[in-house]
Amino acid sequence: MPERTVFFVSDGTGITAETFGNSILAQFEAKPRHVRRPFIDSVDKAIAVVGEINEVAEHEGKRPIVFITLVNDAVRDIVTGGQARALVLDMFRTFVEPLEDEFGVKSNHRIGRFSDVSASREYHDRIEAINFSLTHDDGQSARNLAQADVVLVGVSRSGKTPTSLYLAMQHGIKAANYPLIPEDFERGRIPSSLAPFKRKCFGLTIDPERLAQIRHERRPGSRYASLDNCRYEVNEAEAMMRRESISWLSSTHKSIEEIATTILRDLRPDRLVY
Repeated sequence: MPERTVFFVSDGTGITAETFGNSILAQFEAKPRHVRRPFIDSVDKAIAVVGEINEVAEHEGKRPIVFITLVNDAVRDIVTGGQARALVLDMFRTFVEPLEDEFGVKSNHRIGRFSDVSASREYHDRIEAINFSLTHDDGQSARNLAQADVVLVGVSRSGKTPTSLYLAMQHGIKAANYPLIPEDFERGRIPSSLAPFKRKCFGLTIDPERLAQIRHERRPGSRYASLDNCRYEVNEAEAMMRRESISWLSSTHKSIEEIATTILRDLRPDRLVY
């Protein structure tokens, strides 16, 4: 799909349309241009979007792909009514209407997924988890680790911080993370502040060559980034996790989503059911 454009059109933030659409597009070896158009909640805005879609079709000589999540019938009909020179994939009509038939009830056709989210317990838990993960990032604090759902350990730049924040934002998991450093390897055991919470620990490792590349971007030419040092730290960290019976995986070729799901499966399987 070279020189192909994909639109994500929504009456809310467009996150649902983009997330779902990208999951489908990932099945194809292509990197189309992405255009998100959120808050399309009036006929006038819908007409403007259709005009933009048609301009792209004219310029590229190919139909754009359009994923939509529009609940207002009048707005949706503008985009799906044949005026747009595009392949329009209507996610609500594809999924919501069959569910209405199955449940025997009408959906509330609520615009946007976040309209009343601030009143929900789940939203409050996510905010608390994000604050916890930020406070306990990179070993900044060992206080309140008893409240942690997960404690990620591993060498510096192995992916602990983004994984912690993903767990907090997406799953409401209170995730601390702690870097394993040469002093820990010399002692031959995990830091004493983590020992009481070893059952909550999960390790991340990484290919030394990849780690060296990442560290060179941060501190080029330093011993910290040298391949020999990266090999030493990774080998020592993996040996320590084996001794301490801490489960671990390599972040080298895994997405944050895959890493987070593995952690939940192994440490908090209850959070996969909600």
